[in-house]
Amino acid sequence: MANDHSHSHSIAPEDYTQQVRRVLIITLVLNEAVAAAKITWGYMTGSLGMMSDGFHSLFDGVSNIVGLVGIWIASHPPDREHPYGHKKYETLFTIIISVMIFGTCFQVLKHVWLSFTTAGHETLAPNLSFGVMAATISVNIFVVLYEMRRGRKLGSSFLMADAMHTKSDILASVAVVVGLVFTRLGYPIADTIASLVIIFFIARIGYQIIKSASDVLVDTTCIDTHAIEGVALRVRGVKGCHGVRSRGTSQYVYLDLHIQVDPEISLKQAHNMAHQVEDRIKHEFPNVADIVAHVEPAPAVDHTPPIEFDL
Repeated sequence: MANDHSHSHSIAPEDYTQQVRRVLIITLVLNEAVAAAKITWGYMTGSLGMMSDGFHSLFDGVSNIVGLVGIWIASHPPDREHPYGHKKYETLFTIIISVMIFGTCFQVLKHVWLSFTTAGHETLAPNLSFGVMAATISVNIFVVLYEMRRGRKLGSSFLMADAMHTKSDILASVAVVVGLVFTRLGYPIADTIASLVIIFFIARIGYQIIKSASDVLVDTTCIDTHAIEGVALRVRGVKGCHGVRSRGTSQYVYLDLHIQVDPEISLKQAHNMAHQVEDRIKHEFPNVADIVAHVEPAPAVDHTPPIEFDL
């Protein structure tokens, strides 16, 4: 588990913010280009599915802007009002992305309703439509792979969430292509059905993101507590370890635990032992940002043999 986050922890906060910002700017440009292509061509051909997919991509770009603001706030150092730092702001803005995804669902539903209520709605499916969709899907695949790779390396929950958001674009775009194929075969209702499929995929991605972000906000355990106990018990003089609690994100884990030591040792020795436990855990779990080790006397062991009764 320690190795999973060692790379992200070694990155200085300033470098982390700059690298995440660079990723978001690159994906912002690509997402807006994809959105412009799909919305423009969707209006020109009357393709409801393509227009809806374009609006979905447009929200991807907006989420990048939200991310830039969230990462900037999260990069601020701890202060008197925020002694644990501002990292949860990144999680908060991740939830904002999920809210925006559900907003996309509403936009697509609105266009589906208009297609049913507007007389004379006609969808065209020329060859160029398939070319536009193939190009935009290729860009989206690149964005997903790029953001997920950088998100894992940097330990950024926001980049991972944004990659999942863009992944919903790929799924939605495939539904659009299927709708275009059936439209060309003489089934124009397929375009509307494709839009409904898009809604399902978008809502599912939104649910996954908001669940993941909520785990951070409600302080769900984010590290293997048994492994932490094992590390503490390997420190010489530690006779017991319990009450391990964790919170935070995958990149910044905050721990507190209780260690039991010989009640006869001095306060200074117990204090030094606690520091050894903290240093050993931080060494083996580089994603641990802060530890509080509570020292308590180990319970006395009763060596008195049990009394035997003659029956």
